Amino acid sequence: MKTEYDFLVIGSGVAGLSFALKVADKGRVLLISKTSLDENNSRYAQGGIAAVTYAPDSFEKHVTDTLICGDGYCNREVVEMVVREAPERIRELISLGVEFDKNKEGKYDLAREGGHSEHRILHHKDSTGLSVVDTLLKKVKAHPNIQTREKAFAIDLLTQHHLGKLVKRAHLDTECYGAYVLDLNTREVDTVLAKVTIVATGGMGSMYLTSTNPVVSTGDGVALAYRAKGVIENMEFVQFHPTSLYNPGEKPSFLITEAIRGFGGVLRNSRGEKFMNKYDKRGSLAPRDIVARAIDNEMKISGDDHVWLDCTHLDPDKLVDNFPNITAKCRSLGIDITRDMIPVVPAAHYQCGGIKVDKNGESSIHNLYAIGEVSSTGLHGANRLASNSLMEAVVYAHRAAKDVLGKLNKISFRKEIPEWDFAGTSLPEEMVLITQSYKEMQQIMSVYVGIFRSNLRLERALRRLEIIYSETENLYKRSTLSRKLCELRNMINVGYLVIRMAQNLHESRGLHYTISYPEKRKASEF
Repeated sequence: MKTEYDFLVIGSGVAGLSFALKVADKGRVLLISKTSLDENNSRYAQGGIAAVTYAPDSFEKHVTDTLICGDGYCNREVVEMVVREAPERIRELISLGVEFDKNKEGKYDLAREGGHSEHRILHHKDSTGLSVVDTLLKKVKAHPNIQTREKAFAIDLLTQHHLGKLVKRAHLDTECYGAYVLDLNTREVDTVLAKVTIVATGGMGSMYLTSTNPVVSTGDGVALAYRAKGVIENMEFVQFHPTSLYNPGEKPSFLITEAIRGFGGVLRNSRGEKFMNKYDKRGSLAPRDIVARAIDNEMKISGDDHVWLDCTHLDPDKLVDNFPNITAKCRSLGIDITRDMIPVVPAAHYQCGGIKVDKNGESSIHNLYAIGEVSSTGLHGANRLASNSLMEAVVYAHRAAKDVLGKLNKISFRKEIPEWDFAGTSLPEEMVLITQSYKEMQQIMSVYVGIFRSNLRLERALRRLEIIYSETENLYKRSTLSRKLCELRNMINVGYLVIRMAQNLHESRGLHYTISYPEKRKASEF
């Protein structure tokens, strides 16, 4: 079946929802999610949105903090642009109904997180992402020009290579015409033609055994763009959140927001020692890469499975009031955070690279935009500053919408795109093979491509992943499609990119730390 829309939005997080709302008055929008619309990475963002709100904070301070955290890989022009545009986008969210916490004086109760020199995090308790997603989703569902589809999986982007002999000039730049979308209920593949396609699929945390990401975070968007020959960059920079709740077997790992350390919580080892000042003068409020490596090192020294986050010295009433979600979760496990220390461990959290885009969110493929975590804008560099992600999502959703509306009338549908070819795919997938390969892939990435890396580990990871890749591609060609099979294929593609880009970076910088090259390159060597 072929359908036509002005805009195809793949993903239902803050970036995708924001974009859909901004363009819906000017054209027909299809917004798809491979699960339910409310299951996305954005809803798990506890901390909040970073934005300059009151003095003594300033744009210059926020820019500087972001650049320091990005460890030399940020695009300063992009950083300044996003930081300066963020307050207006925040005001838009508030006008839509998003509520941020205020203090007794009626001013916004700004939090501080690791790497920030000032209190600048707007938040809604400890469930900010959920609040923003719920508000935007209500608006999306109510808009007559937005059609939503759940359990709809984008399996391939439509480009010239689907036109075959119809494309005579090989030097043409790649263009995107929509996507093949698998209906997970019927297992039919629809050909969705779109003038503009927006990839807003979030991250890839499920590639690792321990992750704060929901299980839907399987790198789908990066894999889609990679197979369509789009430019992908900086995938070696995988951020591990320092403090996920240590609760073996729970997936995803429950996130203990960095804001709780900004509130005054401190990290301790099994001997009860505050250890962070050994690693960084900022102590427990150092950037995430430093804290995660410090915790990993303390665990190696002691042989323990976790370290402790101590909040017992803080005002108990204020602690519970500011972090009700964390309080309730810990209480369900017999932990009273006002009296007991919280066991924490690093977990895969955020990808800082992705589909390379310009200042308007457009990728190297014409009419294909990438916004949110799936994109590489130049904001994060080698390490994301806490709470800069939701800020980036709303700023780039706005810029992308403004850009596409200026040229929509010049874009035509390519109706000659053929429908999906089911030839040779009569066999049902063998789920045991998919499940086993999935586990092996997670084991490879977690053991060899985690917080600490080396040339030998990366070489071993690549060899083992290549075997799984070959087996999975053979299964993909022979089997009927399923969500698990498509996700496995995407994660293998993305895992390959992480490994190869890690191999090509012969230094330790930001989130990429390799014992084979423990030092940073000098500025003159760039």
